[in-house]
Amino acid sequence: MNLVKLTGIATILSAAGWLSLANNADASEWGCEVLLCASSSNPSWRGVPACQPPMKRLISAMRGWNFSWPTCPEAGTGKPGYERYADCPSGWNVDYSEQDRGGSQADICVQVRNTCPRGFGAEEDCRQTVTMPRPAREDPYYFDIRSDDGNVARHWFNLKR
Repeated sequence: MNLVKLTGIATILSAAGWLSLANNADASEWGCEVLLCASSSNPSWRGVPACQPPMKRLISAMRGWNFSWPTCPEAGTGKPGYERYADCPSGWNVDYSEQDRGGSQADICVQVRNTCPRGFGAEEDCRQTVTMPRPAREDPYYFDIRSDDGNVARHWFNLKR
């Protein structure tokens, strides 16, 4: 290889590296904007005009086949967590429906009730299992953000426009 070709390759590699750094810096800035907007709770990001562009960009980007969540390394967070369902009401247990057996998240709440009047019948004969759909979270995404004192606060959000 001659010197001209080597210099050309070095220039291309240098430019590619610079573009990569620029794209990473842009992604980091965007990721930090997303983090700040998503963690806004009163009002939510939908009520903050400055949050509209980065969050709409995020929602559009999520439709792409090669989507990668923009992160904010400066804040020590990665991509958000996701919990589709809220806790079951008190006295109910979380379980899986037959349709979602082996699925990723338990989708029903279960309660076993004694239906016999007191003193009548064997308890095992009077058990009735009642189920209900597990309540869906209004804000299923969350970021866990560590404060300077080491405490972690969970910030819930949704991506509905």
